[in-house]
Amino acid sequence: MTERSEGIKRYSHFKLSEEEIELLPTDEDVASYNEHGWYLSKKLLTDDETDELVNASERYYAGERDRTLPLAPPKLAYWDPSKGDVQRHNDYVHYEHDGLAKILRKPLIGAVAARLAQTDEIRIFQSTLIYKPPISGEPSNIVPWHFDKHYWSSSLSDRMLTAFIPFHDCPPEMGTITMVDGSHRWQEIGSDDTVVRHFAERDRSQLDQMLAENAAYNGVEVTKLPITIPRGHMNFHHCRTYHGSGANVTDRPRRAISLHLQDGANAYREFPLSDGTLAAYNHDVLVRRTTAGHPDYADPDYCPTLWADR
Repeated sequence: MTERSEGIKRYSHFKLSEEEIELLPTDEDVASYNEHGWYLSKKLLTDDETDELVNASERYYAGERDRTLPLAPPKLAYWDPSKGDVQRHNDYVHYEHDGLAKILRKPLIGAVAARLAQTDEIRIFQSTLIYKPPISGEPSNIVPWHFDKHYWSSSLSDRMLTAFIPFHDCPPEMGTITMVDGSHRWQEIGSDDTVVRHFAERDRSQLDQMLAENAAYNGVEVTKLPITIPRGHMNFHHCRTYHGSGANVTDRPRRAISLHLQDGANAYREFPLSDGTLAAYNHDVLVRRTTAGHPDYADPDYCPTLWADR
């Protein structure tokens, strides 16, 4: 039995099969993630599971919900047919749709994330269902350069990460996710706090300039790597890794979920902005409160535990 196999004895609620243990990142994979800021996984989902993601997402788009949010947070991404044939983003699908949640909450995904983040607990932070239509000139299909921690400024942890999960083979021509290699290790140049605004609210040229200036500040070249992701595999990236995506120039939609993940130590923090307000996240109006009166990013309704090594 391997060292990783022996580790299964420590897990109570969340167990992996021997076959799944072999799919975890190796020590070399973890070292590569630490160096480059991203990791292309082995095949973590079966073909049946990716088929069900497609089917469940179509039911979701047709209006199927197992529950709905009690209120709409101020910056909720929530495509509906009235918005037309643009790139679709729908948040909180792990909360609203049990068919999608069943697959997203597969313990193996959390175990991979825990290995990469070097933590003993992983919780879901957010899940966004994404549909990039096969329209090569559609402006909304272009996702400009950004890193996720800017939007999570009210989160304490710098170990947060994202699993980008396509439902099919995802080559560059479909507008796959593109990593700026090693950018999570950059020292960030001083900037105003407009960085907490989502990329959809900002000028693309401004974000291009921010990437170039940060690279120059660190004395490095910008290395952009489009990640070809085979079906059933997923790409994990660090919360400070710059990334974006290009046009879908194929005749098929690009279907995916961005599964944002937090380590067990993550919690709300006060992050003051220049206008005197505090940075906020959509959770803040939904989740329960801690004894200190702060939003609880461990609320199991919205931020369920995906993996725990007890």
